[in-house]
Amino acid sequence: MGLTILSFLFFTVLVAVISWWKTKSEKLDTADGYFLAGRGLSGMVIAGSMLLTNISAEQMVGLSGQAYSRGISGMGWETTAAIATIALAMFFLPNYLKRGFTTMPQFLEERYDSGTRKLVSVLLLVGYVLISTPAALYAGAVAFNQVFNLTDLLGVTYVQSIWILVWVIGIIGSIYAIFGGLKAVAVSDTINGIGLIIGGLAVPFFGLLHLGEGKVLAGLNQVISTHTEKLNAVGSTTDPVPFGTLFTGMIFANLFYWCTNQVLIQRTLGAANLKEGQKGVLMSGFMKVLIPLIVSFPGVIAFHIFKGELQMGDAAYPALVSLVLPKYLTGFYCAVIFGAVLSTYNSLLNSAATLFCFDIYKPVLNPNVSDEKLIKVAKIVATFLALFSMFVAPLTMYAEGGLFEVMRRFTGFFNIPTIAIVLVGFFSKKVTALSAKVAVISHILLYTLLIFVLKVKINYIHIMGILFIVNTLTMFTISWLKPGKVYEAKNLKPAVDMKPWKRFPEVATLLLGLMVFAYIFLSPIGVVSAEKVTGDIVGPNFKYALLALFLGMGVVYSMFKKAISSIEEKAITEEEEFLQAEELQVSFE
Repeated sequence: MGLTILSFLFFTVLVAVISWWKTKSEKLDTADGYFLAGRGLSGMVIAGSMLLTNISAEQMVGLSGQAYSRGISGMGWETTAAIATIALAMFFLPNYLKRGFTTMPQFLEERYDSGTRKLVSVLLLVGYVLISTPAALYAGAVAFNQVFNLTDLLGVTYVQSIWILVWVIGIIGSIYAIFGGLKAVAVSDTINGIGLIIGGLAVPFFGLLHLGEGKVLAGLNQVISTHTEKLNAVGSTTDPVPFGTLFTGMIFANLFYWCTNQVLIQRTLGAANLKEGQKGVLMSGFMKVLIPLIVSFPGVIAFHIFKGELQMGDAAYPALVSLVLPKYLTGFYCAVIFGAVLSTYNSLLNSAATLFCFDIYKPVLNPNVSDEKLIKVAKIVATFLALFSMFVAPLTMYAEGGLFEVMRRFTGFFNIPTIAIVLVGFFSKKVTALSAKVAVISHILLYTLLIFVLKVKINYIHIMGILFIVNTLTMFTISWLKPGKVYEAKNLKPAVDMKPWKRFPEVATLLLGLMVFAYIFLSPIGVVSAEKVTGDIVGPNFKYALLALFLGMGVVYSMFKKAISSIEEKAITEEEEFLQAEELQVSFE
């Protein structure tokens, strides 16, 4: 235990020192410097920060718990995010950067009106404070209590240990978010991101080593030859993520999370240029496809090791780490998980403060506020939200169902209406602000009725997809019945260079191919096949599926090539038009 604690403290302090060293000369007295890291983030930093903000203890605990109890289908939340990262890099990010936005709701004011912007900002803030932030703190506390056995170490009850850990994590995370700004968060994320990949892959490696009694391949053979139903990513209707949901609500939930959620896109808004932003986003997409090896596969290994004897699925991951990792690595990996928890937590605080300052405080209460005053308000708001979250987080232990499932179910209140009004606003110039507001409010009422009152027997992810269609139809219907002014996008001077990454088509095609391959391999066509010949890893139809995949990738590459060329031509045209308008204004003056 002493070695574990020492290695944990060493890596945690090391990350803090490096983060301080890298950011000590940063100008945090300007809005761009504090909230957007001076618009100077590289692709590597963006990718590391997005990964650590997204992956936290609730994924490790929750998805491993799902895999342990009910199979690996929950990996769909991670793997299919590749589609959303491509959409962000190709479509959303260019639109955000060329308008110089600090928050996503700023687009909603430009597209609709200030009321829509405030409504969505409040909705996101409530979701962050009541759902996302407390869940991140609680998941981290559960993981650490299992590994360090704080209950016995301090002679306290389980409930008391959770309260202690929530407040320790919360206080340390608040320091990063409140005093360091986005740059400190992003730098610490990058370091911890490297540790997460190394340490995260070490868990299944040592798990297989333990299962195979000193032989990794022997352990792997057990996993892929017995109880292969656990490896089936194609979920049935009784699984946490039925395969059909990948094409309904999950598409829109992922689009919300990666393309409109302030917590994630704030990193991309701080990109040095469009090229670096696209690099970082696509890099995070590759990590998401591979992340089930870190967050889901350990649950399958735990099932084989513990023989299904654990009473709670959420205990599988911490129990596996405690059992199989060497003591000299346990502390290091706990520090990495600690960093992941901190990242999600302090990113939520930073983004919540940003939303409040730019979408509520500045436009409503103090339009002429100075940067210095705005940063001061952000720190006060972040402090209040941190304290509130630390009081609420331990209450999460009383929620029914697995942690990850509870998290996803409650985010349905705000993710679907947000992505609906953003997507419709992007593609239609005729939908009105009134229709957007009605869509948001009616969604909240309908979602509450269907999920929590009537408790309909349809999977909640399907309900998200159905409500997205309802929201869209609501907007078009109201706009048809009561039409308003046709929207015309403003031609603004971009805050950064808007030249796209020339390797985007190749990288995006490879990313999509990898995502589809993962599903082919972890399916009845692949490793789960009941028709495997003795000695074969995959089924007899696997090679035909691969051939179809390669042919499809060729078509997709051609489409991406044309799309990027079109975006580049449009950017050049818009820049020329802006320069001409600027010259005309100068000559007029």
